[in-house]
Amino acid sequence: MAWYALTIFLSSFLLFQVQPIIAKIILPWFGGSAAVWNTCMLFFQAALLGGYTYAHVLFSKAPGRKQFQWHAGLLLVSLAALPILPSSRWKPLGGEEPVWLILGLLAATIGLPYFLLSTTGPLLQAWYSRANAGAVPYRLFALSNFSSLLALISYPLFVEPSLEIEAQAWIWSGGYVLFALTCAWVSYRARDDRSAPAGDNSEDPPAEAPSARLRLLWVGLAACPSVLLLAVTTHLTQDVAAIPFLWIVPLILYLLSFILTFETDKIYWRPLWILLLATSLGFVLRMEMDEPPEVGMIWLIAATSGAMFVCSMVCHGELASLKPHPRYLTSFYVSLSVGGALGGLFVGLLAPMFFNAYHEYPIGWWLTFALFLAAIAHKDAAILLQGRGLIVLTILLVMLGVYGGAWTNVQRKFLRGYRITARNFYGTLRVQDEGDLHDKTLLRQLLHGVINHGHQYLHPDRRREATTYYCKESGAGAAILSRNEMVPHKVGVIGLGTGTLAAYGRIGDEYHIFEINPLVPQLARAEFSFLNESRAKVEIHIGDARLTLERTPPMQLDVIAVDAFSGDSVPVHLLTREAMRQYDRHIARDGIIAVHISNRYLDLEPVIRAGADSIGKAALEFSDEREEGDEQCYGSTWILVMSQETRKAKEAFLRAGTEIKLPANFRTWTDGFSNLIGVLRKK
Repeated sequence: MAWYALTIFLSSFLLFQVQPIIAKIILPWFGGSAAVWNTCMLFFQAALLGGYTYAHVLFSKAPGRKQFQWHAGLLLVSLAALPILPSSRWKPLGGEEPVWLILGLLAATIGLPYFLLSTTGPLLQAWYSRANAGAVPYRLFALSNFSSLLALISYPLFVEPSLEIEAQAWIWSGGYVLFALTCAWVSYRARDDRSAPAGDNSEDPPAEAPSARLRLLWVGLAACPSVLLLAVTTHLTQDVAAIPFLWIVPLILYLLSFILTFETDKIYWRPLWILLLATSLGFVLRMEMDEPPEVGMIWLIAATSGAMFVCSMVCHGELASLKPHPRYLTSFYVSLSVGGALGGLFVGLLAPMFFNAYHEYPIGWWLTFALFLAAIAHKDAAILLQGRGLIVLTILLVMLGVYGGAWTNVQRKFLRGYRITARNFYGTLRVQDEGDLHDKTLLRQLLHGVINHGHQYLHPDRRREATTYYCKESGAGAAILSRNEMVPHKVGVIGLGTGTLAAYGRIGDEYHIFEINPLVPQLARAEFSFLNESRAKVEIHIGDARLTLERTPPMQLDVIAVDAFSGDSVPVHLLTREAMRQYDRHIARDGIIAVHISNRYLDLEPVIRAGADSIGKAALEFSDEREEGDEQCYGSTWILVMSQETRKAKEAFLRAGTEIKLPANFRTWTDGFSNLIGVLRKK
């Protein structure tokens, strides 16, 4: 038992550690978007399905000795993929479809090792059951999920703050070698001399094969929590609060529900969880209806996460109660992985392609209700199809229809409030109008989740006003207005938004704007006029700014404004030492790098100060505090990075800036090292 437990624990730990490692490596190549994580999860779920299918076929079709030979051979071949450092040839050139490029990169870099790690749980549990006269191995499944949870929590707390990303990849690769050795040893010990496939042993006690209907129910009960995991994560991080590490909360609860339901059958007591399920489904619907009750942000996050946990417990609890005889263990896990992969495929690939809003969020809650009814109907069909049982079933089906209708009405009202709602790989963008044209307060704004990415007054007298975080009093405004008015300016902008900074453009100026999301320029030109009416020559470069700047000869820009933050989600690769060097390569000798760091949760001042020090530049903070009711100019924090000579030459203009103190022993962020935990605000 010890060898089985050790190997499963190690495989699950490595399985979940490689996810943040490889994602962190490739995030800078694809703009640091949260969608990169969703695409990675889609790959991981698909690879898990492949691994579970392989385990099922190998265990049920091949003799024991052949199982050892095949599996040990693949483990040996997989070592050729180490270390797990992707080739730079996978870097996008700009304009490619990110999903397929990311999937191809992951397959080439970690495909076979990840595939073999994913086979370990079901395969070793099946071997253990066979070697121990049909012993039930589901506690090993709970151990696997506990190890996954440990890996998930340990990465941001211990691994990321301590190790360079390349060191992480090498250490993980060493751990994989250890896993390959232990797994090969277990497969050698589990071999037998029978020529018949393991699943065909006539000495095994007879067991009824799962029906097609039961297998379909397995798939559905596994898919629903997968849909909710991704949908709730998106909802919380974009529509509630863009808090760093908030994405980890739903994933922890998702894994915890697996652990609790498969470790013991005493926790999932159906009457209690029915009550909790009804409360949870009612709560999430009520919070999206007109005039929802006043709930603080933290309580809303906790309640929504708790509702997702309840739904996951119900689905996984019903799933655990439907576990088959160990003879059909591997096929059971294949069904689980099919469900997980379908959930990831629906949310990660299909929903952005076919939905214009986050419709998967209400679908996930409705699907939980529907699948719970399906599980009850499967177990108690004889009772529900006659007498009072039929009446109860009818009432439940009516309630299901009413619940779905209520969500449909909510979504229709949501879309009705906006001029445009559009969605792609990078998220959902919405355009809405507020105010009154007669008193010159009518404005149009661009929203991504809860974050305002800029707005424009629609009255002819105010259309050219620089607004929100880019007004004349902001750090960006100060940087542009500090330039000599008698000569043309060249300005670079990383992150387009509505194109507000183009309002500063004059005849003869050049504005080079770098934007990774192709949907943003379409909306900026169609719904706003900053770009169309700018007096400057405006050129938009589609693709990640870092990669585009790497391929571009020095541009001699007077100002580079870095403003590619999606709310409080930080594109780390735009703040590193290497990023600063790239900006420095493109600015003129007296140029200014303006970095927007307005953030409620992270103290990014020392990050920029350390980056400025690494290129021998000065850094001044421009913090503009504003009342919340000021629609024309928002409070913002910008850091201006410039040479000491430039600072002295413009001392009078830059007098509003303040020095940034660098904490003792602060470690400069690089492409290989960053530590978000270390810059979390204390309050």
